[in-house]
Amino acid sequence: MSDSLAKVAFLGLGVMGYPMAGHLAAKGYCVRVYNRTAARAEQWMAEHKGEFAATPRQAGKGADVVFACVGNDDDVRSVVYGDDGAFAGMSEGAIFVDHTTASADLARELEAAAKQQGLGFLDAPVSGGQAGAENGVLTVMVGGEANTFERCKPAMDSYGRAVTLMGAAGNGQLTKMANQICIAGLVQALSEAINFSLRAGLDGDLVLDVIAKGAAQSWQMENRGKTMIRDEFEFGFAVDWMRKDLGICIAEANKHGARLPVTALVDQFYAAVQAKGGGRWDTSSLIVNLAKD
Repeated sequence: MSDSLAKVAFLGLGVMGYPMAGHLAAKGYCVRVYNRTAARAEQWMAEHKGEFAATPRQAGKGADVVFACVGNDDDVRSVVYGDDGAFAGMSEGAIFVDHTTASADLARELEAAAKQQGLGFLDAPVSGGQAGAENGVLTVMVGGEANTFERCKPAMDSYGRAVTLMGAAGNGQLTKMANQICIAGLVQALSEAINFSLRAGLDGDLVLDVIAKGAAQSWQMENRGKTMIRDEFEFGFAVDWMRKDLGICIAEANKHGARLPVTALVDQFYAAVQAKGGGRWDTSSLIVNLAKD
């Protein structure tokens, strides 16, 4: 993908896909977008240079690369397969890149289906949240063949500061699972530390300023700690999405005999946040479970 004017398509204009597609357009790629809600695609068109497609098939027609960032395994299948799916419109030699956080099994399934049609495939989940997507500094974890990766990396560099091939198809998703396992434990620990500090009579902001300069520092502390103190959760990565991701992690771990005791516990803590009506709150909302009665 060395040609800066290569034709690409982007399926799914959610909080991540919308800015990612925008970065591609800003880098000079000819971008055709598809979104299940047409109004969202029209909004994107008003802000960026590109085209709109009524179906994934139309989006994929003539595209060198089709990117997708949708909700879950079933959502990916809905934009890939069938008469109106992207694969039906893509030409031999084109590449499908799935940025959705989904299962490793789906990645391997899609790679096999793509090969049958003479297409390339990469699973490429991302980390960095909405801010990372908007600022073009996502971490992209990729599974697939090396030559396919090299062809697509320049395009993914449009919105990624670290775009890394992790091995065969499915390995991108497995790496993202490791990422989510880490985040779950970190956010719970941060919630407990903040709650402890406040109940002990400390200045929460000052505590975070100090311990962030030591070994406890983390992205979550730097970007979510002070909003957690203020009970601000109407932004960021939704609890509903995190529970979907953790469900994938736990199912995959069971296949390998890998124990995830902390992850399973934090998943239930997120279920408690959902029960409080916080399904769309940011994942940092775990701290609400520690509030005084």
